[in-house]
Amino acid sequence: MRAETSTYRYQAVERRIMDLVESGGLALGDRLPSLRRMSRDLGLSVSTVHQAYVELEHKGVVESRPRSGFFVRRRATRLPRTETPPAPMSEPRPVTRIGLIQTVLESVGREDAVPLAVIAPGEELLPLAEMGKITAAVVRDNPRRAMGYAPIPGDPELIRQVAFRSMECGIPVGPEDPVITAGCMEALYLALRATCRRGNTVLIQSPTYYCFLQLLETLGLRAIEIPSDPEGGVDPADLAHALRTFDISACVLSPNFNNPDSSLTPDEAKREIVSLLAARGIPLVEDDVSTDLHFTPKRPGTYKQFDEKGLVLLCSSFSKTISPGFRVGWCLPGRFRQKVLEIKATTNVCTSAPAQMAIAEYLRQGRMGRHLKRLRASMEQQMDTMQLHLEQCFPPTTRVTHPRGGGVLWLELDPRVDGVELFFRARAESIAIAPGAIFSTRDKFSNYIRLSCGEPVTERIQRGIARLGVMAAEMAGA
Repeated sequence: MRAETSTYRYQAVERRIMDLVESGGLALGDRLPSLRRMSRDLGLSVSTVHQAYVELEHKGVVESRPRSGFFVRRRATRLPRTETPPAPMSEPRPVTRIGLIQTVLESVGREDAVPLAVIAPGEELLPLAEMGKITAAVVRDNPRRAMGYAPIPGDPELIRQVAFRSMECGIPVGPEDPVITAGCMEALYLALRATCRRGNTVLIQSPTYYCFLQLLETLGLRAIEIPSDPEGGVDPADLAHALRTFDISACVLSPNFNNPDSSLTPDEAKREIVSLLAARGIPLVEDDVSTDLHFTPKRPGTYKQFDEKGLVLLCSSFSKTISPGFRVGWCLPGRFRQKVLEIKATTNVCTSAPAQMAIAEYLRQGRMGRHLKRLRASMEQQMDTMQLHLEQCFPPTTRVTHPRGGGVLWLELDPRVDGVELFFRARAESIAIAPGAIFSTRDKFSNYIRLSCGEPVTERIQRGIARLGVMAAEMAGA
């Protein structure tokens, strides 16, 4: 625990210095505050401040000069922000991306590839030891319950814990409303099955998570895309226009740190979107899987918070916070709960009992809040470090998102760079990335790629980023 606290404190010092550099408070060549002054200002030990300065030196932001202190080595500028390319709304389209998506998903679980494709925190950031002990204890203490079928809605204690955490976040939910699922993907599958029929049209934001597109294709649904702005998320005016133009059966939206552009839809826009859909009785499937990874002081709101008619089906999981391998998620299905349970009973019957019991106990012991605080600080630091290396290694024409949460960066490359070709070139060198083409049914992100920031930026990842930058420059003719 003491080591974890120390880590968090020196990251706070790093963040303070980075803010000063990025805001212009410290310019190129300026001397950093002395160790003793920073120690006094922040109420931290001199050794903690020194650890932060050494880490910034390792990243190339500052340099130490004998008998003089630490100085800003270069401007810690980020690449310019990416923007959503303008595109007129088109007719509903069938989704045809499964082949390329399957190729991208082959990197899941590969230990020989540089991990820049799959969104999952590095094992150093997850409570592996705690979860191992808790899992062993719950199985040992209640083997019959652990080895048997769990109730179809889920483990009762986990349902209570999920309901309690949801209520703490301002989400109106009853103590027995949640349905526990095998990860967020099953929650999304159940939600779409409960609200749509083959041939229906579903509204999505663009770009959107490629597994949503894979799910729509598997279920035989068509897609209408409206823009997702990296800064402001979904504009209610775009949604209103689509509702007036097309016969839409449901929406699938990710308001908080949308994958891949990390967009954050303002809470007032969320309220308006829920109202527009409620007036027409249209269900909204909400992907809430990244909201706990916010870098903002306050957790962003959800569509579900403004749901007064039970039309919002919130889907989330513990895969990005506790354990991707446990495959435990949940759905708050509103008025569709009974239908969701009927579909779950005929698919996988129930979610793994030992995994549910272990996570329920972890939550019951009150460990989640402290863990999330550390996890968010580490993810923000890793994203900042990734930004610095991208600025060093990629052509100056590159643009990138500046997220306020989540775990990905969305890169806009030179128009001459084909993201799919770059994906295959990187794949040949065991570097895993996701090409922009798989995040839309349309061909408007051909020169984009998505990079995951879940893993600490080791020398191996730095080399992978540098090599990607060289390949991007070669393909752009630079």
